[in-house]
Amino acid sequence: MTLPRLSRTLTLLVALSAVLAVSGPTWSQTQAPPQPQTSAAPPAKCGPDHAILYKRAVSLLDKAEKKMSAKYTAEAKSLIKEANSLFTILLKECGPEQKERNLTSQEEQQEAVNKKMAADELAQAERLEKSAADKLKKSDQVEATQREYSIRLAREAKAENEQAQVRSLRAAIYSLRNQQMIFRFLAR
Repeated sequence: MTLPRLSRTLTLLVALSAVLAVSGPTWSQTQAPPQPQTSAAPPAKCGPDHAILYKRAVSLLDKAEKKMSAKYTAEAKSLIKEANSLFTILLKECGPEQKERNLTSQEEQQEAVNKKMAADELAQAERLEKSAADKLKKSDQVEATQREYSIRLAREAKAENEQAQVRSLRAAIYSLRNQQMIFRFLAR
């Protein structure tokens, strides 16, 4: 990978991390005080169109996980981005209804697990990005005197950047799985 392409990759990864960090509060839910649950039907404001959006977002998320497993990260990233857009629409349009719905204790536990897994993946991605940046800097410093060592460092930096991207995408999937659980009432 050439140096300009590697720096573009680094920029893309930093941008993705920033998007995930900024979007983080969008993906979390604040709990409403417990209220008795009534019928399982979705509130009137969220209708069949929203259920279609929800099902499409879940389908995209499932496909993204399969692409990640098959190591097609670019395709997975695109699917994750689209799923995030759909969940963002649901949050804007069905947010009040969603906040009225209480999560079960099992859902709350799963939400906590997903949040921890997402945070762990993002922390690891940030460590990998920092390590890659350090190696790239070192590679630039020794390029004139130690060509082979410089090339090895650049390759290691590239590999770490790719691992960081994978971890960032996994973090996004964990966060979106929480959105899936939160808006599950739309599928009923």
